[in-house]
Amino acid sequence: MHRAGKRTGGAAVAVCLAVAALVALVPGASAGGGRVHAARTHVLLVGTWRGRKGSFKSIQAAVNAAKPGDWILVGPGDYHERADHRRSGRPSSDDSGGGVYITKSRIHLRGMNRNAVFVDGTKPGPKRCPSKPRRQDLGPRGKNKKPLGRNGVEVFKANGVSVENLTACNFLDGSGGGGNQIWFNGGDGSGKIGMGAFRGAYLSATTTYWKRDAPAGSYGIFSSNSRGPGIFTHDYASNMDDSSFYVGACRPDCNQVVDHVHAQGSTLGLSSTNVGGHLIIQNSEWDRNKTGMVTNSQNNDDAPEPQDGSCPVIGGGSPAPGGAGSCTIWRNNYVHNNNNAHVPASGTAGEGPVGTGMVIAGGRFDTVKNNRVESNGAWGILLIPFPDVGNPPPVAHCRGGIETMTPDGQTECYFDDWGNEIASNKLKDNGFFANPTNGDLAEISNAENPGNCWHGNTDPAGVTSDPALIQTTHGTCGKPNSGEPLTSPLGAQVACATGFGASLVSAFPPCPGGATGYPQQDNVVNLIPLPHEQSMPNPCAGAPDNAWCSRGKPRAAAKTHGRRTADRT
Repeated sequence: MHRAGKRTGGAAVAVCLAVAALVALVPGASAGGGRVHAARTHVLLVGTWRGRKGSFKSIQAAVNAAKPGDWILVGPGDYHERADHRRSGRPSSDDSGGGVYITKSRIHLRGMNRNAVFVDGTKPGPKRCPSKPRRQDLGPRGKNKKPLGRNGVEVFKANGVSVENLTACNFLDGSGGGGNQIWFNGGDGSGKIGMGAFRGAYLSATTTYWKRDAPAGSYGIFSSNSRGPGIFTHDYASNMDDSSFYVGACRPDCNQVVDHVHAQGSTLGLSSTNVGGHLIIQNSEWDRNKTGMVTNSQNNDDAPEPQDGSCPVIGGGSPAPGGAGSCTIWRNNYVHNNNNAHVPASGTAGEGPVGTGMVIAGGRFDTVKNNRVESNGAWGILLIPFPDVGNPPPVAHCRGGIETMTPDGQTECYFDDWGNEIASNKLKDNGFFANPTNGDLAEISNAENPGNCWHGNTDPAGVTSDPALIQTTHGTCGKPNSGEPLTSPLGAQVACATGFGASLVSAFPPCPGGATGYPQQDNVVNLIPLPHEQSMPNPCAGAPDNAWCSRGKPRAAAKTHGRRTADRT
């Protein structure tokens, strides 16, 4: 939830595109394992690795010196990059920029050790990623004299860039935006696609700092306004006040895969606003967040709205409902224990329903299948409408929604949910908050054609749902149906789980115990320490020969006075 015909193939096409992205973004890799390098490709080395010094002390200095197609390898260290302070290449002098700012296509930035290469948003000092307030760097000041905020590694409208095998921390938001640790940005807020292929692999993103009503880390690993093909793989993110992972503003065809990632300790593990077409979220773990995975429609600057997972159609026609007609798929994920109210939280994301594993809010034509969804205290899988209230930016036009005016003169764009297929998920121990309607499956929707369908989902203790027996009454895809109305006990409970309580709709009954039936946010925030994560097995793979790598493998450590230097990588 970001603040600020002829049909193509389905899931198989998306997987093929992901493989293409993996190969295309790694020069020297080929289907047959051969090594092909352009004659003028250079490798720029930052820091020291295995006793061999590179030519650069700063990542940004290497980026500035690089040409499209070049590689930048980074040795272990705590890098306090400050490209945003220098305003080099930023879109506007009054916008937040990046600590490392990449605007050249086909740059390949790779750390030599994920757990030892830090792009650190704090002020230089003896400790990396310190949590003390005075150590935080809030960025340069804008025209309003307030800190603009900072992004970590930002790729701006540059095609074919890969960022791999490093950690970013403590980049905080401000008056100009910021707060994104690693961001592939194709033109945020423009309503247009401005970037193609990208790759983010073996990345970690976190913050160690939080204070109420103060700048915070907003997003961990983020892509927006890209046509892909793109991939996030083997990544970890935590402690964000919006989401650990974000994919958005990429309709009609996001053309992205999120695979083998892990999200913890954020308001939302996954946020994906106004996504659609080929987008697969798979083989990943989402736990200890307030809400696990969320996709939604929103009438904001992540245009074009709505969220629509139907397969792209060429030459007119309409997508088929559900199943083969859906190219946005969540599958084989482990979504558990998302009951954490003690996370950083702000904005629309902070209103996500606590204790909920997977949420489709105002989305349509998505497929959710073969996931393990366990120990979420409110609901395992929840489908709801998204009533977006506020004055939208010029790029938003309430496409796919129903526009009305609120009594206080604000625009409301009401996005209903329909055409989604929820199938063959393994459910267990959901709904233990034990409030009315809590359980495995739940749906709020108007009468729609096609409606949502639910089938093949299992729970060893028996599937619980609201409406009751939803897999019987809504078991066939492509048929008209409806869920519970918004002004229903289920609607009231969703309002309570968000923290709004009965104030949203006067017809709602009061929340149980004054909303105490759900964990409540307070001044206590428990940030999760950064875990040691798997580093790239061979950081020289695919790289042209250089002082650190030979024939795709690390060179031996340099000798010093007859001894090899210790390998501290």
